[in-house]
Amino acid sequence: MPEIREKVDVCVIGAGHAGCEAALACARMGLETVIFTVSVDSIALMPCNPNIGGSSKGHLVRELDALGGEMGKNIDKTFIQSKMLNVSKGPAVHSLRAQADKAEYTRSMRMVLENQEHLTIKQAEVTELLYEELSEKEELATKKITGVKTYTGAIYEAKAVILCTGTYLKARCLCGEAITYTGPNGLQAANYLTDSLIKMGIEIQRFKTGTPARMDKRSIDFSKMEEQLGDEKVIPFSFSTNPEDVQIEQISCWLTYTNEKTHDIIRGNLDRSPIYAGVIEGTGPRYCPSIEDKVVKFSDKERHQVFIEPEGRYTNEMYVGGMSSSLPEDVQLAMYRTVPGLENCKIVRNAYAIEYDCIIPGQLYPTLQFKDVIGLYSAGQFNGSSGYEEAAVQGLMAGMNAGLFIQDKEQIVLDRSQAYIGVLIDDLVTKENFEPYRMMTSRAEYRLLLRQDNADLRLRKIGYEAGLITKEQYDYVCQKEKLIEEEILRLEQTKVGANKQIQEFLERNGSTSLKTAASLAELICRPELTYEMLEEIDPERKPLSADVIEQININVKYDGYIKRQLKQVEQYKKLEKKMIPADIDYDAIGSLRLEARQKLKKFRPVSVGQASRISGVSPADVSVILVYLEHYRQNREK
Repeated sequence: MPEIREKVDVCVIGAGHAGCEAALACARMGLETVIFTVSVDSIALMPCNPNIGGSSKGHLVRELDALGGEMGKNIDKTFIQSKMLNVSKGPAVHSLRAQADKAEYTRSMRMVLENQEHLTIKQAEVTELLYEELSEKEELATKKITGVKTYTGAIYEAKAVILCTGTYLKARCLCGEAITYTGPNGLQAANYLTDSLIKMGIEIQRFKTGTPARMDKRSIDFSKMEEQLGDEKVIPFSFSTNPEDVQIEQISCWLTYTNEKTHDIIRGNLDRSPIYAGVIEGTGPRYCPSIEDKVVKFSDKERHQVFIEPEGRYTNEMYVGGMSSSLPEDVQLAMYRTVPGLENCKIVRNAYAIEYDCIIPGQLYPTLQFKDVIGLYSAGQFNGSSGYEEAAVQGLMAGMNAGLFIQDKEQIVLDRSQAYIGVLIDDLVTKENFEPYRMMTSRAEYRLLLRQDNADLRLRKIGYEAGLITKEQYDYVCQKEKLIEEEILRLEQTKVGANKQIQEFLERNGSTSLKTAASLAELICRPELTYEMLEEIDPERKPLSADVIEQININVKYDGYIKRQLKQVEQYKKLEKKMIPADIDYDAIGSLRLEARQKLKKFRPVSVGQASRISGVSPADVSVILVYLEHYRQNREK
C-alpha cells in the first residue's frame, strides 16, 4: 500500500497552550514545523476557567512574553476584564489576571498559527512515536527520535518531537455515574499514543482535573451577588502592547457564596461522587479542589467563594468558578440552586472531572528533553502540571530547546534565580509530584527579584539570542536598562537641604521633616513618597516613560532587600555551577545514605544544586557529593 511520508524538522503533538507556544517558537526559529491536533477547532482551547494570569501565573505570562511567546499578546487582544491582584501588598506578588473571551482567544491564536511561516497545522491523531536504538549509549540516552506515525498511517520524519498532549491521552470524563471516554469539552480522546510511550520505556501516571458547570446568564439573579469590576486603568500583559489599546469597556464578574444547605446536599451524596466512590483512579490538584473536596477537607468553613464569570462578549454562558464537581447531574442542579443568585439557574454544560495519562517528569532534563530519548521533548499538563500558563511556558522552553538542539546550539535552562519558569521546571523535574503541579509565588525563593514588572529586563536577552526577539525589541530593553541605572545614580547623588521649600513639601505629603541634607533616593525610600511626587523639588529631571519610572521606584525603595537577595543568589549559583557527570556511579560513593543514593540514581541530577533539592538528599549527602566530585575531577585530570 502507498503511504504518505513527509520530512520536517519538528513535530508538535497537541495544539493546546503548550503546543501553540512550542510550534510557534520552532517555526520562528526557521524550522519546518508541523503541529498535530485531534481537532483544529480545539487550538488554544480553554476547556476550564476563562482567564489568563492570576497569582504567580501572571508572572509566568510576562516571562513568556519577554522570551518571545504569544500568550500575552493574545490575551491583550481578546480580554473582557483585567485586574491587577495583590495591589495592597509589595510589588513581588503583584499579579495581572485577565478574563478572556474564550471563543475569541481560540480564534485569534489559531489565526496566528495559520499565518506563521514554516508552520503547518494538521488535524490528525498521532498514535506512535518512531525512534531508533543507539548502538552506543549517549550520556543517559539509549534511543533517538526519528518521527511520528498517525492513525491513518502517515509518517512524518523529524529531527525532534515535542509531546504537548494535555489531558487527551486515554481521557475519560466523569459526571456521577455517567462516564464518557472523551477529551475535554466532548472532543475526541487520544487512545493509542500511551501504548507507544510505554513500549519506549517511558513511565506513565494518571492524574485528574475538573471543571464547574456553565450557566445560562438569563437564569441568574445578579442582584443577590457582589459585582466585581475590572481595573480603571488596564495594564497589558505583553511588553509589546500599546497600553492605550487595552483601555476598553470591560464586562463585570460577580461574587457569591455557598452555604450550609449547599454543603448538606454535597455530604448527602458523596457516595455518588466518582472521587469518593473510588471510580476515579487519578490524583487531583490540591490547590484547585472540587467543591466536594472543599466541603470534606474544610468542614469547619461555613461558606466558600463562588465567582460567576462571563465566557465571552457574545454568549450567555457563565462560568461558576470555585464549584468544579464530578457529582451527578441531579445533585449538581440541587447544590447550585442553594447558592444566592442561582436559585433558578439553568445548566448549559454540566460540571465534570477528567482523568488522563501523563508522564512522571523526573524522566526529563531541565531542558524538557527526555533523558533516555534524544530529540524527544515534553511540555504542559502532560508533564504533570496544571494551568494554561504553566503549560504555555513549558511549551515555549521545549520549543526553543528543540530548535537549539536541531541547530546544534547550546540549550537554555532558566534557573530558580532567573525566572518563575525556572522554578516551575526545576520543581517538575527534581521533585516527586503526586498531584498536578500549580505555580505559586511562595515556591520562588527569590521572588523579590522575579517580579512580573521586570521580566523584560531579566529575559529579553535570552529570547533575542534564541532568535525569538527582534533586534528592535532587544535594543529598547537595553536602552531602558541604561536609563534606569543612570537615573538611580543621579537620584543617589542629588542632595536636597533642609530649607523651607523642602520642609513644606515634606509636611504637605505627610513625611517627616529633614534635619540634615538627604539625597532624592533617600526620600523615595520613605513609604509615603514616590519618584513622581518628588518632581516639584527635582528641577533637573528629564522626562521618562512610565515603565522606566516604575523600575526606578521599586529599585530605590527595595534596594536593601534586593541586595540581600542578590547575595543569596550568589551562594545558590555556586552549587548550580558544579555539574555532575552523566556517567557518575552513585554506588561508588560509599558515604552516601541509601535513600539519597536511590533518589540520585532515579533523578540523575545535572548539578549539585539540583541534587540538593531532591527530596531525601540531605545537606550531609551534598557535602559527600562535593568531596567525591573533587576527587573525580582530579583523577580525570591525571
